[in-house]
Formats: sequence, structure tokens, C-alpha cells
Amino acid sequence: MPVHPSEATLPVTADHETAGPEATRLDVARRLLDLLADTTTEPRADTRLEALTLAVAADLPVLLWGEPGIGKTAALNQLADALDLPLTTVIASVHEPSDFSGLPVVGDDPARQGVPLAPPDWAVRLVRAGRGLLFLDELSTAPPAVQAALLRLVLERRIGALRLPPGVRIVAAANPRSSAADGWELSPPLANRFVHLQWEHDHEVVVRGLGGVWPVATLPRLEPRALPEAVALARRAVCGLLAARPELVHRLPTTETRRGGAWPSPRSWDMTLRLVAFATAAGSSREVLSLLVRGAVGDGPGLELMAHKERMDLPDPEDLLADPAGAVLPERGDLRQAVLDGVVAAVRNRPERTRWDAAWALLVRALETGAPDVLVVPATTLASLRREDWDVPEAIEHLASAVELSRRADRAAARVAAGAGK
Repeated sequence: MPVHPSEATLPVTADHETAGPEATRLDVARRLLDLLADTTTEPRADTRLEALTLAVAADLPVLLWGEPGIGKTAALNQLADALDLPLTTVIASVHEPSDFSGLPVVGDDPARQGVPLAPPDWAVRLVRAGRGLLFLDELSTAPPAVQAALLRLVLERRIGALRLPPGVRIVAAANPRSSAADGWELSPPLANRFVHLQWEHDHEVVVRGLGGVWPVATLPRLEPRALPEAVALARRAVCGLLAARPELVHRLPTTETRRGGAWPSPRSWDMTLRLVAFATAAGSSREVLSLLVRGAVGDGPGLELMAHKERMDLPDPEDLLADPAGAVLPERGDLRQAVLDGVVAAVRNRPERTRWDAAWALLVRALETGAPDVLVVPATTLASLRREDWDVPEAIEHLASAVELSRRADRAAARVAAGAGK
């Protein structure tokens, strides 16, 4: 009897009659999964990803805060791939405290040799590799006893008697307590050991990523010649702020929730100094540095540091008074206002006719290159410094009309706001 070609390919045994076709279908499904996972990367400006890579380069523990499903774990997998670091993921909430402090192992003579603390297998693998990315996931679901055991790991990189090598970086992720499964607030000692970054999704990044192209994570390129200057600037910025505001050196928040985030302490200021130095040497943007310093010492102290650092970069009022025609004023209105106020203060401290005239020339230059609203206060104050024997410069008439126009605009805006509030 003739055999049909399709029948000749079928297995003989009854057990294999279904195994062959099913295995083929699973192979096809696997090929489809491989195609879906076949994605590429592209250089793309991503402030949060740049802040994360900068903190990783600075060898500081980072904690990503975000709602479930927002892509924190995916970002860490991508970061490990981009940096060519083996990724070790540890779910803190499913471990016992002894898993991080070390498991006691009783030897032959514990009275003489003591009881050593053996590290877990994942720590041994990291030490053997000499490098890697340790990802502590679901940190906000870890109970207080486990959080206490993590303190030494995060700060000293020790697990039992084992020290993680310098090539290992630590990144953690957590959900807010309101959206975490059986969530806990982080203890203040553990929270103060991290740089906290709020992780939010960018819909353009998500759409393009689902289309097969994700942003690439790259370590910052540090300029070797800029390293000493970056360290010096970071020290001046942090030490200058704390010298003027000593109450910011250590400020433990009053509420439990805020204690579980970023707040200022000598430890977190030390991390901030390192972040400022790395961001300066890498030429990072103001937005990236702001995310990092606020993630280390909190929003209030972090913003004060940013403002203090920007004031350090402002030109010296005496240099501006010496050459008003060649003065270069900041573009940002708040910084321009600070520069002009500094110039007027310098004239007040040493009132001389030539300095007074130079200050008016600077105000005219500011009017020609920016908005007139920043001139109202410095022009009014400078006019009040005039001595009887000082002639009124022609520039005042030109400035007076602009200043009066700005005042009228402010009064009109105030009337509109008052009317809207009724």
C-alpha cells in the first residue's frame, strides 16, 4: 500500500505522535519571542538616565523610586548591558537578616577559632568576578530587621567577613509605601546612605522603545585636565554653603516619610561633594546636577547649594565696574538681577563718582541685552546714592522710561490678579 509523504514523517510511537508537532510550535513561538526581544539602542538625551550613570560612575549607592511597572528593573538591566557589567539581582524582602550580615558557621573549635560569618553565594560570585552591578530590588518591602542588616552592605560593601571589590556598584529600587506590597518606610540610617532618584516614564522614550529603539546608557566622559579644578570647585561650593548655613550640616526630618528619603547629614554632604565634582568634570547639565544633589541632601538644601554654586560663577562686581563696556551679563533673569544688585552694593560700600557712572553704564547695557524688569530695584537704589555735586548722567533718562514702564506693567498685573481673586 502506498505511503503518503506526510505520513512518512510522523513518529512511529504513540508517545511521540503529539510531541513532534508541539515541539515545532514551541520553536516557532521561541523565534517570535526572539524577534520581539531584538531591540537596538540610540544616543538620546535622558536627564534621569544620565544622573543614574553619573552616580554609578561616582561609586555611590543609588535608590530609584517609582510606581510599579514604570521600568525601574528594565532600566537596570539595560544599564548593566550597556556598561558590560554582570547583573546580580537580590530581592531584599525575601531574605533573612543573616543573608546580608553573614551566616554563622561553627568550626571544629569555636572557642579558639570563633564562629565565622559565611557570605551568601551571590556575594561570592561578585567577588570572583571582581566587578558587577548589585541590584537590590523591592527595597521598600524589606522589614526593619532586613533593612538594619543592609546598612553595612550599602555603606561598607561588607557581607559577613567578605568585602565586595571596588568594581561592584550598588543600585536599589523601591515603590512608595502606598503602592508597595506590604510596604515599609525606609529607616533613616539606610535612607541616608543612598542618592534618591525619582524614576518617571517619558512617553516618547516608551513609544520609541516599544518600537524597538531604547536610549543607550553610557558612563560620563570625564575630562582629565578638569579633575583638579572640579574637586576644588566642589569643595568651595559645599564648604561655602555650610559655612554660611551651619544649620544645614545635619537636619533630620520630623516626619517618618521624609526620614525615609533624602536629607542632609555629613555623610550625604560628602556624597554631594563627590557628585558636584563628577558632574563638573563631565560637563553635565544643571538639570542633571540638580537631580543628584537634591537626591542626596533633599530638595531644600539641594536647591540652596545650586543657587550658591551659581552665585560663585557670577562675575566680580569690581571687574564689571572697571570695564562696563565689555561686561558680559548672565542670560538668566535671576542671575542678572543678582549681578546688578552686587554692583549697586559695591558702589554703596565705596561711593565714588566714577564708580557711580560706571554702574549706570552697566544698567544701560543690561537694558540693551535683556528685560527691563530686573532694573527696577538696582536703578532705584543707585539713584538714591547720588551726591549733590554729581551730575545726572544722560543714561538715567533712557532708563527712567523703561523702569517706569516696567512698574506700570507690574501694577497692572497686580490689579488683574486682585480682580481674579475676588
